[in-house]
Amino acid sequence: MSLRIVVCVKYVPDATGDRHFAEDLTVDRDDVDGLLSELDEYAVEQALQIADEADDAEITVLTVGPEDAKDALRKALSMGADKAVHVEDDDLHGTDVLGTSLVLAKAVEKTGYDLVICGMASTDGSMGVLPALLAERLGVPQVTLLSEVSVEDGTVKGRRDGDTATEQLEASLPAVVSVTDQSGEARYPSFKGIMAAKKKPVTSWDLDDLEIDGDEVGLDGAWTAVDSATERPARTAGTIVKDEGEGGKQLAEFLAGQKFI
Repeated sequence: MSLRIVVCVKYVPDATGDRHFAEDLTVDRDDVDGLLSELDEYAVEQALQIADEADDAEITVLTVGPEDAKDALRKALSMGADKAVHVEDDDLHGTDVLGTSLVLAKAVEKTGYDLVICGMASTDGSMGVLPALLAERLGVPQVTLLSEVSVEDGTVKGRRDGDTATEQLEASLPAVVSVTDQSGEARYPSFKGIMAAKKKPVTSWDLDDLEIDGDEVGLDGAWTAVDSATERPARTAGTIVKDEGEGGKQLAEFLAGQKFI
């Protein structure tokens, strides 16, 4: 029987762009370029490596987001994933992590799965809790923050590296895992992969397809909200220290004044 792997990925604003909030205090995604979250590329890479070791495996990449989120799916498909699912609905605007975990859980169940792989966090929200929420909603084990992962005989195994210890973990399938940026460098899509991705299937679903009510997601259904936001002040001019014999002393005084030393 084929090993069904679902990789959850996110389309995020480019961290090098000018990011800001819209009038409703949600992230304005229209005025900044987006891309596949870098941390999710590691999840795609680990899925590909697991599939390479399996006798038969199929990788589905799944995302929740606006029309442009298909770009993230195409990147994952060009890396080697087999097919993609895109959940898009106007009522999803402003959905927080709890609502997103609900949508992903419904989509994962509809897709069918043995193993769900996530990145350790998104590069925009950086919460890192979605894999655990997803596992809870699916009612399956979670093995998170792995720097090494493998699947053998219906069991997923992995290594979690902490500050003071290393743990060897395992869980029976089906399960949800998340991988860190230490799990292995993600591959670059080849030209052949980019061309092949254009022919791979991308299925689109909305909330009705997943039997989710609009009031369970979006701003109205969110358990968290931004009450206010202040724009970051413009960068000020730096302090120039001219070394005329007292440069070291001036530098030390400056650092002490800023309480750096």
